[in-house]
Amino acid sequence: MFWVLLLLMAWSAAGVSCTRLCLAALRAPSLDADVGRGHELTLYEAAFLSGGPARVADLTLVSMARQRRLLLAHTGWATVVDPRGRDDMERSVIGAIGPEGQSRIAPLRAATAAADSVRRLADRLVAAGLAVPDGARTDVTGAVRQVRAAAAAVLALGGAALLLPGQAPGSGVPVAVWFLLPLVLTVSCLAIARIEVHPCTRWASPAGQRLLGTLAGHADASGDDRTYLTSVAVRGVRAIGEPELRAALAHRDRDTAWTAGGSTGG
Repeated sequence: MFWVLLLLMAWSAAGVSCTRLCLAALRAPSLDADVGRGHELTLYEAAFLSGGPARVADLTLVSMARQRRLLLAHTGWATVVDPRGRDDMERSVIGAIGPEGQSRIAPLRAATAAADSVRRLADRLVAAGLAVPDGARTDVTGAVRQVRAAAAAVLALGGAALLLPGQAPGSGVPVAVWFLLPLVLTVSCLAIARIEVHPCTRWASPAGQRLLGTLAGHADASGDDRTYLTSVAVRGVRAIGEPELRAALAHRDRDTAWTAGGSTGG
C-alpha cells in the first residue's frame, strides 16, 4: 500500500499551499467601494501610489527646482538655493544634501526616498487602505505559485502511484480517484483566488488605483504649476518639459546605472 504514502504527500502539499493562499488573500487589500471615498489625494500621495518612494523623491526635487529653491544642474549636482523647507519632504531633501549645500543627485534621491517622512506617508496610505502593505502583493503571488506547484506535485504523485505494481486499494476505488480530491482542492483555490483577489499595482491598492484614475485626466504638463506637478506625480520624470531639468534627472539615471554596473563588476 505504498500509494497511501504518496497520497498523504499529495494532501500535505495541497493543504499547506491552499492554507497559505487563503491567509495571503485575507491580508490582501480588498476592493471596498467605501475605502478612500471622500479622500482627496495630495501630490505626494499621488506620487507614492504611482511610483513609490522614488517617485516622491523625484516630485519633491522637481517642485523645489521649479520654485528656484533648488538648482538641479545637468552635470548631476543639486545645489540648495533656499535652505528653508516648506514641508517634511523638502526638509528631508535639504537634510540629505547636508551642510555644504551641494550633493550628487543620485544619492540625494536615494536618501530622500528612504527618509522618515516618506515612510510616514506610506504608513498613512496603508492605514487608509489606499496603498499595498509591504509584502502583501508578494505574499499572494508566492502563494499562487505554491498552489500551482502543489497541483503539479499531486499529478506527479498520482502518476507515480498508478505506475507502481500491486497498489490497488482494498475498497475497490481506483487510485486515481483518491488523488483527484487534492487536485480538485488546488484547482478550486486557484479559481477562487483569480476571482476574489483583486489585482494591485506594486504600490496602489484597488481603492488607490481608483483615486489615481480621477487624477490622470487632469495631469497635463502644459497646464499651471499644480497640474504640471500632478503630471510628474502620476507619470514620472518623463512628464518633465524643461530640457535642462530633464537632463539633470537623466544624469541621475546614468549615475545610478553606472554605480550598479561598477558594483557588479567589483
